[in-house]
Amino acid sequence: MDIFCNFVAKIKKMDQLSLIKQPIDQEFNEFTALFKESLTHGDHLLSEMLTHIRQRGGKRMRPILTLLIAKNYGGVTAETQNAAIGLELLHTASLVHDDVVDESEERRGQASVNATYSNNAAVLVGDFILSTALLYVSHTNNQRIISNLAQLGRTLASGELLQLWNISNKDISEDIYYDVIKQKTAVLFESCAAIGALSAGASDEEVEKAKLFGQNLGIMFQIRDDIFDYYDSKEIGKPTGNDMAEGKLTLPVIYALNNNPQYEAMMNLARKVKARTINTDEIAVLVEFTKRSGGIEYAEKRMEDFHQEALKYLDESVSDTAIRDALKAYLDYVIRRNK
Repeated sequence: MDIFCNFVAKIKKMDQLSLIKQPIDQEFNEFTALFKESLTHGDHLLSEMLTHIRQRGGKRMRPILTLLIAKNYGGVTAETQNAAIGLELLHTASLVHDDVVDESEERRGQASVNATYSNNAAVLVGDFILSTALLYVSHTNNQRIISNLAQLGRTLASGELLQLWNISNKDISEDIYYDVIKQKTAVLFESCAAIGALSAGASDEEVEKAKLFGQNLGIMFQIRDDIFDYYDSKEIGKPTGNDMAEGKLTLPVIYALNNNPQYEAMMNLARKVKARTINTDEIAVLVEFTKRSGGIEYAEKRMEDFHQEALKYLDESVSDTAIRDALKAYLDYVIRRNK
């Protein structure tokens, strides 16, 4: 029965992804071919490493967003495609570098670049991909797009540093949590939407609305990702409490701790998370406390709040039915995904 249910869920997910890509099916195929070309090189080791990275590709949700937003404001152009490739390459480089910083051994169920080769090689290939991102975005000849991508790189780096600082910060703050995820995750979706609009010649007001839509979408995405950390699932691809093991306190446990101040023992465990001295059994206690204290429900409610804000954009700024349906399916996919 479980096998059948999983099969049905996969079919539904495929149908949803087809709906999301339907208005840009041809353009997405063009993007995929160009992106593969951008991660191809003749040198032996570099070629091998780039192939390793390509094989863990994922669903390319961010470039899909760029293409959909561009289509909403007039159409996907060569400028859009080069910008989308630049964005996805920058994102890819940031993941390679993040794995080195976090000493991660896996990425999407596959051995990370640093684990397969070395930290030195991973940093260098990350630099190569970042430089390739700059090359492609320069082909847009659009100063605002180039500036947006450059600022994105700065924000991603500052977000990583903010997260490192927050691990040692004694305060357990929901505001700082949002500051971190806006700079680490939401800013990527924000830039994808803004650059898609810019590439299609949208007005300043339209670009700002698309940007806010992307931010709300990105925050939803990260909250969903953080909720995964409280459940043990092979599909998700990371063990329960992995964030805590890395010194990170996310929205569910932040809410539980701040709304149950009488549980000093739990606050002590949270301090051990930040000090990176917590053990597996203690993480399990903190996870169970979070669930019992309504942390998951609160995070899901906040995710729904951002979902409703994002839906307003569809009502106000998307007139084409197929694109509206695709973006609505995109939001549904993000909020209901299981990995």
